Amino acid sequence: MSLNRSEKEAVISEVTSLAAKAQTLVIAEYRGITVTDMTRLRSDARSKGVSLSVLKNTLARRAVAGTSFEVVADQMTGPLIYGFSVDAVAAAKVVADFAKTNDKLVIRGGAISGKVLDANGVKQLSNIPSKEVLLAQLCGLLMSPMSRTAVVLGALAAKKGETAAA
Repeated sequence: MSLNRSEKEAVISEVTSLAAKAQTLVIAEYRGITVTDMTRLRSDARSKGVSLSVLKNTLARRAVAGTSFEVVADQMTGPLIYGFSVDAVAAAKVVADFAKTNDKLVIRGGAISGKVLDANGVKQLSNIPSKEVLLAQLCGLLMSPMSRTAVVLGALAAKKGETAAA
């Protein structure tokens, strides 16, 4: 079933608005994936703020024209699923995690901030901790010297208290 012109324009404008907000685009081939697996993938993606879409490649190329994702337009061939995310690693993480359990999903590549990523680049991007985890690690690093100082001062105070009592 083909789309008429107004439906195509609506799809293009929707994907263009997604691309304008997104930091990352991941492209994967979904040939042979069952409907239940695809539903599970989409549900997981929605819960993590990733927009997954199966689009006609010509419409996808037109939608990303003029955006930072235009660099992957030449990779848009075959049955593809497009994952856009505002979080820089969310789309890569969702697709790569699903690809680990389902060998029929083949990561083709992607783009982040105008730079093309191959399949290995997407997998490496998926291994980066999320923003919340990185912030927690940073807070831990900043608090470490203060907490160590507090422990040392507490031990000194306890030792002085023991010597004063004796």
